[in-house]
This record gives sequence, C-alpha cells and structure tokens, in this order.
Amino acid sequence: MSKRKSAKYKLDRRMGENIWGRPNSPFNKRPYGPGQHGQRRKGKVSDFGLQLRAKQKLKGYYGDVTEKQFKRTYKEASAMKGDTGQNLIGLLEQRLDMVVYRAKFAPTIFAARQIVSHGHIFLNGVKTNIASARVKVGDVVSLGSKAKDMALVIEAQSLPEREIPDYVAPDGTDKITFTRVPKLDEVPYPVTMEPNLVVEFYSR
Repeated sequence: MSKRKSAKYKLDRRMGENIWGRPNSPFNKRPYGPGQHGQRRKGKVSDFGLQLRAKQKLKGYYGDVTEKQFKRTYKEASAMKGDTGQNLIGLLEQRLDMVVYRAKFAPTIFAARQIVSHGHIFLNGVKTNIASARVKVGDVVSLGSKAKDMALVIEAQSLPEREIPDYVAPDGTDKITFTRVPKLDEVPYPVTMEPNLVVEFYSR
C-alpha cells in the first residue's frame, strides 16, 4: 500500500472546500489555503487550472490515491462503453475501501483503507487486505469479528453527517451487499465533483 505523505485535511484548505463534509475540518475555521501565502487574493484560473483542480479534488476525495492508480482507473473508464466521466465515478465507487467507507464501517476514507489493509474486512467471506480491490454488483462486504468492537467502527456507525447510500444495502450492522454501480448524481458527495473536467484534463 502506498503511503500518503500530505496531511489529509490540508487537502480541504488547498481545494478551498470541505470535500468530505466533516464537522472537524480546519477549512470550517480557516477557509483559505494553507501556508504563508494562503490568504493571498487569487487571480483568474485557466481552463487547465480548473481541470487540474477537479482532478486533484476527485483524487483527494477517494483517499488521495496515487497518480499512477488514478490514471489507470481513468484509462479503464475511457475504454468502457458510455460516458467516461460516469464510468470513472463508477469504478472509483467500486474500490473496496470506498465501499467500506460508504457502509459506515469507518469514519473516514483513510480509516477505511487502514482497516482493509489490516485484514479486518471480508469480501464474499474471504479476508481481503487490498484497498483498491474491485467490488462487483452482488458482492457482500463484511466486518471481521475483531473489527465489530473497534472504537473507530463504533464511531463511524454513529456519525450523523452521512448516511448509507441506496446502492449499498445493509444486513445488520456488520455486513452489506453492493447492489449496483452508481451514477454521478447518486453518489453522496458533500461538494460538487466534475468528472467531465477530469476527462478533459487527461484528453489533452
């Protein structure tokens, strides 16, 4: 598993938005960029700048995945039939760490990745520790016996700021079924995501 080197909440301030919608985001108190030049007035952003920002925001939301992994996912989406932007969102939502996050088994996408990598998650009854593993329609994702009593899992399940989306069907508190690949407008993003701009970025 690749290691994320930047502080996760700095992403919020760098993007100028609370991208995970969390009440403890520092962006809520300091709505400007990090660093000594964070409060400078920004000039007009170019088309390339808008596209880059859209890519960084989407990449950051899904746990700041590596550029190599994100670009590979984009290429897969562009090779599929249909709208590339929609395909990209669908593939990102099928990542095991994201399904764990959507199921409210973890309070953040970073915590979701951690409990997957530590072997606390089962995919169709098989222990799976690869965060980027692809969850297919009909697959069952469940918590290991030790994970059910973990403080971060209990915290996640009590979080009021987000709900389990329709395409993740709970079976009790420790198991879900992935029922369908969602479209962009079904994904519960706290902020606006623009996968069309990401497509434009990679299409240059």
